[in-house]
Amino acid sequence: MYLIMVYDINEERVNKVLKVGRKYLEWVQNSVLEGEITEAKFEKLKMELINIINPEEDSVIFYIMRTTKYTSREILGISKGGFQRFL
Repeated sequence: MYLIMVYDINEERVNKVLKVGRKYLEWVQNSVLEGEITEAKFEKLKMELINIINPEEDSVIFYIMRTTKYTSREILGISKGGFQRFL
């Protein structure tokens, strides 16, 4: 599956969330990661994040796509991150 992860995390925990996210996905810009991921790795990602975030202060949103067939990406301005492939 293809996954986009966006997050709004308290400054105290933001680096930990980014570090965990980069184990599974590619960083594309501030608070956004994306990439192909298996369902098993997605479950591991969620469990690791649950142990870091404070659900009363933080937010993580996953956009899950079963296929990338009908999606595209358009960037205005500079391209951040090292990910140049689809989305």
